[in-house]
Amino acid sequence: MEFEITHVTHYKYGHPAAEAYGEARLTPPSLPSQTVLSHRLVIDPEVPTSDYIDHFGNRVDFFSLPFRHKQLYVSNQAVVRTHPVPLPASSLELPVQEARQILGSVMTDIFDYLQMTPGVQPTRESVQWAKKYLSGRAPLGESLQRLNEAIHAEFKYKPGVTENSTPLTTIWKNKIGVCQDFAHVGLSILRTAGLPSRYVCGYIETDPVRDADGTLRRMTGAVATHAWIEVLVPGMTWVAIDPTNRQWINERYVTVSFGRDQRDATPLRGTFKGSGGQNMKVRVIMKRRTPKLEKAKVAS
Repeated sequence: MEFEITHVTHYKYGHPAAEAYGEARLTPPSLPSQTVLSHRLVIDPEVPTSDYIDHFGNRVDFFSLPFRHKQLYVSNQAVVRTHPVPLPASSLELPVQEARQILGSVMTDIFDYLQMTPGVQPTRESVQWAKKYLSGRAPLGESLQRLNEAIHAEFKYKPGVTENSTPLTTIWKNKIGVCQDFAHVGLSILRTAGLPSRYVCGYIETDPVRDADGTLRRMTGAVATHAWIEVLVPGMTWVAIDPTNRQWINERYVTVSFGRDQRDATPLRGTFKGSGGQNMKVRVIMKRRTPKLEKAKVAS
């Protein structure tokens, strides 16, 4: 599949900002699951950017506006071709305990993804769920499937009820939130169980697709950036689950950034100096398009 992606973030200030600084983690990486055909980052007012690769392998574009401005637009535009990537069946058939033992031999490579963070903290519930869904004798793949379905079933998706600063204990208590909250819940369980896992930020197809029963269905969380979970399995392969949509990741997803939690992988962050507040609006469109090669065949 090929997708045209447009992700626009608009900051409007109550009073003109004196200056602003930002970091953008918006460049999709080239992966076995995706090929980046084009990418463009547009900042208005126009300013130069400098880039670097962070600790987690994300490209970061830094920009500064050292002058007064009333608003700021950041537009991320990309064309990405996605590819089906088969799951590593032999690794997922291993018992959870055996998978932990194998991965323990490469501790220096996985250390970061076993650590708790301010956004991903151990809780009484994460310990209970780790014992219930990631017990030592159960096959790893089946365990991940059950965990994915359990989070989807127990937690209600509702935008606007949580913020980036909402503690994970509150998410567990109220069992309501958005995709980043569900990802943090899953990460707390997986790391409690000793399985290396990371937070993924990206995009999902915004148009609805017809199910097997003929019903048109849009994926949950398709109007903004989306978040899901990757788990490292023996063979040093990452596999991805999306508890918000109760499925394994497929060709309708485009990865943008990785990290231990939302803060590491957030698409945009920064600060501004001014006497007023700011209002932020975000719009994401990821539309499927016909590959040019197929168009050429039809024309012939």
